[in-house]
Amino acid sequence: MSNKSQSSVEVHNVKAVNAADGRKFYKKREPIYPKRVNGQWRKIKWIAMIVLLGIYYGVPWLRWDRGPFLPDQAVLVDFEGRRFYFFWIQLWPQEVFFITGLLILAALGLFFVTALFGRVWCGYACPQTVWTDLFIAVERWIEGDRNARMRLDKAPWTWDKVRKKVSKHIVWLFIAAATGGAWILYFHDAPTVAANLFMGTAPVTSYLFLGLLTFTTYTLAGTMREQVCTYMCPWPRIQGAMLDNDSLSVVYRHDRGEPRGKHKKGEPWDNRGHCVDCNACVAACPMGIDIRDGAQLECINCALCIDACDSVMEKVNLPKGLIAYDTEANSIRRQMGDKPVFRFVRSRTVYYATVFILVSAVMLYALVNRSSLDLNVIRDRSPNFIQLSDGAIRNGYVIKAINKTGEARTVTLSIDGPESMALTGLGVAAHDGVVDIEIAPNAVRAVRVFATMPKGVAKETNDLTFNLVDPEDGSRRSAAATFAGPKS
Repeated sequence: MSNKSQSSVEVHNVKAVNAADGRKFYKKREPIYPKRVNGQWRKIKWIAMIVLLGIYYGVPWLRWDRGPFLPDQAVLVDFEGRRFYFFWIQLWPQEVFFITGLLILAALGLFFVTALFGRVWCGYACPQTVWTDLFIAVERWIEGDRNARMRLDKAPWTWDKVRKKVSKHIVWLFIAAATGGAWILYFHDAPTVAANLFMGTAPVTSYLFLGLLTFTTYTLAGTMREQVCTYMCPWPRIQGAMLDNDSLSVVYRHDRGEPRGKHKKGEPWDNRGHCVDCNACVAACPMGIDIRDGAQLECINCALCIDACDSVMEKVNLPKGLIAYDTEANSIRRQMGDKPVFRFVRSRTVYYATVFILVSAVMLYALVNRSSLDLNVIRDRSPNFIQLSDGAIRNGYVIKAINKTGEARTVTLSIDGPESMALTGLGVAAHDGVVDIEIAPNAVRAVRVFATMPKGVAKETNDLTFNLVDPEDGSRRSAAATFAGPKS
């Protein structure tokens, strides 16, 4: 065999080995069939799902009277008008720091709750969990509970199977479309855009986002489910930094359950644990894990395994709580013969709570003391300055005066700088170094003004301050600027 032929065979063999190795590393998703359980935690999850979905779908329809010329939708992100409305609060683009503060508070609140109660967000309030619960409820309603769904998937295709599968996916798509449609309502007037969506006259972007959110909701909640939590979401990995041995989480109490084994009615419980190895906790888990294996990345702390186990404990006349919300520290204490202790006040919880309160106080102070006026100053860059015929130096500026009230107002613009500086404007009245600016209600008025320094006064760079004042209520806003002059 020639060297070329031998080399070709070796390359082919390497590719075959790599392909075989690739098949070993890839595993097709095995569907999970969580069994329906009843109990206090399942009831809490139903309540949480109904309340959260009600808020999501219902809030865009709430009205809030803000007076004439303003939208009456209670919660609205108005990109066209460049405003964010939240009931009585109206935020302008210049106040985006409030949004930043809210995100910081949300993160701190999540850290605090996680340090106290583990992954309670994942188990009850995460959108992926809420919509997955809803999709599973639809699936169970149409196809039956765990065993019925497993039999249906293994059965050959018949008219009844097609009917059930098609019905399920139609309902899923309807929920996903409603989810995408509700999201769009937060960015437009809800009644108007809802009607336009059905009539085909809504903006193209509305249909684009409707299709995108319908697809993602249908895919993530319907076909990917636990894979989103395990592989796509970063929070299971981040939460490890928030937890300690005193954080509450769903745990299997090994000190009580082991050694486990099957149990027949009438047999004594001496020298054995209370776990009867029925796998009810595994069948109920939407993530398909065994809580008895200890803390796991996939566990979302939904507590359905607690309800499943408690129902079995009732049947065998044993106390509930073999699986329960508990701490790792208490497991160690029970093994040592000590009483369980729940320590909610710890260094990390105090730290999270303190920072949360401080950020909340700063935001509240800024919100209460926010001015009804605002001012932006943009200096001309081309040309940097103009030298007039008498040798004076002039700079041009665009002043944006913002009126955040519902009434028109006339404000004055002045400059803190050299006494010899003159201020004039286009389309506005100027007198005694002051420019009068009329601003409509809830509006931005852009005015072009000119600052002029006499010959020989202007330096290469001069610091100025523009002052915007409402003479009636004393509201005042200032903005720093520079005045450019020729080089020395």
